Amino acid sequence: MPTESVPSDLPGVVVAGTSSGVGKTIATLAVCRALERAGKTPVAAKAGPDFIDPSHHAAALGRPSRTLDPWLSGDRGLRQAYARGADDGDVCVVEGMMGLYDGDVSTAAVASALDLPVILVVDASGGMESVAATGLGFQRYAAHVDHDVDVVGLLASRAHSGRHERGIRNAIAELRYVGRIPPLDGLEIPDRHLGLHAGDEAPVSDDALDAAARQIETERLLDIARPPAFDTTPSLRAADETGVRVAVATDDAFRFMYPSTADRLRDRAVVEQFSPVAGDAVPECDAVYLPGGYPERHAAALAASPTLDELGDLAARDVPIFGECGGMMILGESLATEEGDHEMAGILPVQTRMTDAPGGLDHVGVRATRDTLVAPVGETRRGHEFHYSSAAPASDARYAFEMVRGAGIDGANDGLVEYRTLGTYTHFHPGSGVFDYLLETV
Repeated sequence: MPTESVPSDLPGVVVAGTSSGVGKTIATLAVCRALERAGKTPVAAKAGPDFIDPSHHAAALGRPSRTLDPWLSGDRGLRQAYARGADDGDVCVVEGMMGLYDGDVSTAAVASALDLPVILVVDASGGMESVAATGLGFQRYAAHVDHDVDVVGLLASRAHSGRHERGIRNAIAELRYVGRIPPLDGLEIPDRHLGLHAGDEAPVSDDALDAAARQIETERLLDIARPPAFDTTPSLRAADETGVRVAVATDDAFRFMYPSTADRLRDRAVVEQFSPVAGDAVPECDAVYLPGGYPERHAAALAASPTLDELGDLAARDVPIFGECGGMMILGESLATEEGDHEMAGILPVQTRMTDAPGGLDHVGVRATRDTLVAPVGETRRGHEFHYSSAAPASDARYAFEMVRGAGIDGANDGLVEYRTLGTYTHFHPGSGVFDYLLETV
C-alpha cells in the first residue's frame, strides 16, 4: 500500500558522469557496496528510462532500483518513486544518465527536481590535474543551465593509487574528493545491442566490487548526502484496489518492467505471472500485460510455444491484451532474426525484423486518436522507445496513437489495435497514468 504523506527524510546523492562510458554504473555499485560496509542499507535509483543499469543495482543489492524520469512520470511521480525507496533502505544513490547536462531530460534535471547533491564521475585514466579541471568546469557550468545543480564531489574512475591518485586529490579545488574506482579486472560489464548485459546475466565480480568499495571515502560521502527538500503525497489514487486480475508475462523475453509498474499492479490488482518462453498457460485473468524484453533471443521457443496460440484465442474473445515493444512484436505475425523468420501470435497485422541500428531511441509523446486500453481519445501519454528492430504493418493497420514526439511504428503513429489488443513500441511508466487507466476501465 502507498506510503502516506512521505516526508523527505531519505538522504541521497546523484552519481553523475561527464559523459556516457565513464563508469557510472560501476561507480554506483562501488558506492553502494561501501555504504553497506559502513553498516548502511543503500537503495539505488536510475535517472532516465533505462532498464538495464537498474538490473545491476538490483543484482548487487537484492533490492529494487527505481526509475527517476521527469518526462515519464512528471516531477510529482519522480518524487513519489524516490520517496518509496525509504521502504527499502536508509540512503539513496541515484545513477545518472549520459553526461550530467546532456539532453532535454537530463541528470541535471533529476538532481534539481530532487534537490540532491551531485558527485561527478570523471575518467581519470589519462590525467591528473586535468581531472580536477574537468570537475571544476562541470561545477561552474551549473550557473549556465536552467536547473539548480549542486556539484559538490568528484570520484575518479579508472584511477591508480599512489602518485596518480595524489595528483588528482591535490589538484581538486572547490570540490570534495570522495575516492576512486581502480582499473581492476572484473569491473567491466559486457554490452550488446540494447546496452549492457543485465545484472543477472553478467553480474560484477564481488571481489572486484569489494576492492573498489575500499577506495571510497564513505564518511565524506555520507556527509555530502542530504534529504531532498520536499514532502510527497501517496502514489496511488484513493480507490487503490480494483480487484482486476492481470496476467503478466515474466521471463527473459519480457524482462523490461519498471519496479514502479510492478508495485502499481501489485497494489491495485491481482497479478498472475506466466512464461510464454516456457509455454505456460495464460492464467485466468481480466487483462494480459506483455512487457518488453528480448523476444529475439527466444524467437524459436516463442514460435513453438502454445502460449502464443492461447493469446490469439483470448484476443478473439476480446480479452484485453497490452504489449509493449517486445510484447508488441510477439503479438504480430512474424519476427525475423539472424536465425530466420519466426511465426508469432498473429493478432496484430505487423511483421518485425531485427536491425543493426536502433529504430527508435528517445523519450516520446503519443496522443490517443481513439479510445484505447491505456488512454481515452484525445489524451496524451508519455513514454520512451529503444529498440533495434523495424516494423512493417499492413496497409490497412489501425493505430491508437499519433506521435507527438518520437518515431513510433511508422514515423507518425504507434499503438496497433485489433480486437481489444494494443501493441506499442512505446514503453510506459505508471506515472504516465497508463496502468491506472487500464485497471480502471477493463
